Amino acid sequence: MKPAPFRYERPTNLAEALAVRAAEPEAKVLAGGQSLIPLMSMRLSTVPVLIDINGLEELSHITVDDSGVRFGAIVRHSALLAHDGAARVQPLIAAALQHVAHATIRNRGTSVGSIVHADASGEMPMILCLTGGSLTVASTRGRREIPAADLFVGAMETSLEPDEIAVEAFMPALPARSGIAYDEVARRHGDYALCGVGAVVTHDEEGRIEHARAGFVSVSDVPEVVDLTECFPGGELDEGSLAAAGEHALERLDPEPDIHATADYRALLARTLTARVLRAADEDARARTMQKGRA
Repeated sequence: MKPAPFRYERPTNLAEALAVRAAEPEAKVLAGGQSLIPLMSMRLSTVPVLIDINGLEELSHITVDDSGVRFGAIVRHSALLAHDGAARVQPLIAAALQHVAHATIRNRGTSVGSIVHADASGEMPMILCLTGGSLTVASTRGRREIPAADLFVGAMETSLEPDEIAVEAFMPALPARSGIAYDEVARRHGDYALCGVGAVVTHDEEGRIEHARAGFVSVSDVPEVVDLTECFPGGELDEGSLAAAGEHALERLDPEPDIHATADYRALLARTLTARVLRAADEDARARTMQKGRA
């Protein structure tokens, strides 16, 4: 199929892109296009104006420092995945990006675009929430930063205003004495996950669990992050506390059925993966602490 007729704009700078966006609130922004173009081609989305921002080099940056990782709106998944500094400062990025689609799609798709698409079956919206990140958006009125907790307001819906363009995402650095893990189950490699879970575990100075959080993919309409710290009384991790964490997470989630999986199966996956990634994140925290101690 072919998309409905549309006007194509390829601005040479961000100010020009924002002016076009302000003049046509129904316009769509093209970065990677791995979700937008299929929707247009199947006429599930009718776009009067397509604003191609791929020529805006000012949005191609990956900046890493002790505070975290910043990446622009046209940074490809593959570039972010291959960035050693990003993987070192916030390892959840690389852990999740390894599961995003196939290499061909990662070479074209953009991580900011995935976040703005706001599909709760995608890895990057959840990772933004789990890391406590934020999205910077711009318009002719100026810039503002939207915390991840305020960004996703419904199924594939964000709090961006009609005249705004997402220009940069920020994910804070992994806290000290912390470890991460991410895992998911999909029918085939590269498919959307039937369920995915990421975790961050932070230890106190004695090596006990001080904080534990998990984020969930393909379980609800919006990315969900659940604080599971209370499931580890005394900071100890064992089979009982892991089982309690899985049950506590399900109390906050509402797995829904679709053509790919029943609600009960998704609940089983969420419970099993929660225990698996929490154990792995706990082990990762210990390994990182030991490595830092030897350095």
